[in-house]
Amino acid sequence: MAEAPRMPIESGCPDPIQYMHPTMRRNYGQWAYHDRPRPGVLHHTSKHNEEIWTVRAGTQRQMDVYTIKKLCDISDEFGDGFMRFTIRSNIEFMVDAESKVEPLIKALQDAGFPVGGTGPTVSMISHTQGWLHCDIPGTDASGVVKALMDDIYEEFQKSEMPNRVHMTTSCCQINCGGHGDIAINIQHTKPPKINHDLVANVCERPTVVARCPVAAIRPAMVNGKPTLEVDEKKCICCGACFPPCPPMQINDPEHSKIAIWIGGKHSNARSK
Repeated sequence: MAEAPRMPIESGCPDPIQYMHPTMRRNYGQWAYHDRPRPGVLHHTSKHNEEIWTVRAGTQRQMDVYTIKKLCDISDEFGDGFMRFTIRSNIEFMVDAESKVEPLIKALQDAGFPVGGTGPTVSMISHTQGWLHCDIPGTDASGVVKALMDDIYEEFQKSEMPNRVHMTTSCCQINCGGHGDIAINIQHTKPPKINHDLVANVCERPTVVARCPVAAIRPAMVNGKPTLEVDEKKCICCGACFPPCPPMQINDPEHSKIAIWIGGKHSNARSK
């Protein structure tokens, strides 16, 4: 008697084939060539002369349920009901007829989603979670991305760059910042300002010293009270010291600055 089939394990990455457009499933691994009719549109032709068009639009990384449902409605009404999110938080809709492309683009633009991001454009900026989730960083990446994309919004829709431009922002350099080491990176620039009167009563100093990833914090005595000090030459301004020790104030309403580093966290921004 044959054994009963093993039940599927509902963890890990699901099989992507089941979510693909039927044209993509039929021609998996059989594509002959592709071209870009306009920014935000990809056209693939298979060896069997089947065609599929992909329309890419820009979306924010953190979306509410209403926005997701609106995108699904657009896909059902103007597309073939198949869409996916890219690794850079763009959304792509697949259709099997060229006549569906322009109505889909118009529906997306009318709903406030710009179409672009393919070829030599500035694609959507990928970023880390920010203050919505994490208690460590001195910089909120999602807020920085909003401000930057407001300024370079048109470059997402035009193919006028010399090559593809991918920008990455991270809140700090010690955790999520690891993925931005060769990108255009945004970082906090000011070391923490220490309120020495409160450190002894609020902070567990050995824990704060151990938390610093570059050993820039060490015990000190100020006005006869045990406190901490920061070696500003070592400090990478990540903000990891603030959660266990709030008197180490990483943000300041007047002096907090954000720098754009070309080359990511390994750039030579601090050299002469």
